[in-house]
Amino acid sequence: MENYFNYFTEIEEHFRKCRSEPVLLSPLDWALVESWREQGFPLEAVLAGIERSFQKFQAGKRSYRKVNSLAYCSQEVFRAVEESRAATAQGGTPVAAKAEVAAPFSAEEISRFLARCAEAVESAGQQAREDGKKVLAEELAEAAAVLHTFGARVQSEPTGDLEETERNLTALEEKLNASLLRGTPVEVMAQLRAEVDRGLIPYRRKMAAPEVDLLERRFLKNRLLEHYRIPRLSLFYL
Repeated sequence: MENYFNYFTEIEEHFRKCRSEPVLLSPLDWALVESWREQGFPLEAVLAGIERSFQKFQAGKRSYRKVNSLAYCSQEVFRAVEESRAATAQGGTPVAAKAEVAAPFSAEEISRFLARCAEAVESAGQQAREDGKKVLAEELAEAAAVLHTFGARVQSEPTGDLEETERNLTALEEKLNASLLRGTPVEVMAQLRAEVDRGLIPYRRKMAAPEVDLLERRFLKNRLLEHYRIPRLSLFYL
């Protein structure tokens, strides 16, 4: 299994290398990478698909000068992933995965990160209470308490399993998102969905409908967290 914390950074670095110029990935690009990770796309297959996309771009007739989004690479990424899976199914050897490396942060850094996340969730809960959203406020307070528990556990077990911590954070984030979906006014959700729809326009032309649906759900979750000023509950964002 590829190291979780390398998955995002290696894709970003490879995209920049292929583009030969600095570029900042958009929130939708990050959501796309996360959807690839959630679907179990092997890192090496994703990197191969990105490289093929730029090779075709350089060899073909171009209607624009630069590739500015990972959306351009999505079709080749899907092809590379299918080839990797087919090779595995036929008993072949898929593209080799890179060796795992230790996470580049300490238990103290993780504990501080979890404390910041808990503080943000608590602040969102206080605002919800002031707005008369009692149920949402209680659910946010519960999530903040869980984050404090995670932080205390990291302090007491500095050599603990980071993958388990990440899985717990992922589960908590999904639960938190469900609370926010239930507690957010209809008009606010409509506004967020409209923003997501506008951002997905370039992706809809390059991706299959199921992939667009997955990306839409992921990006909406991210926008919902941003609306409440709650950070992503993942060690990748440490």
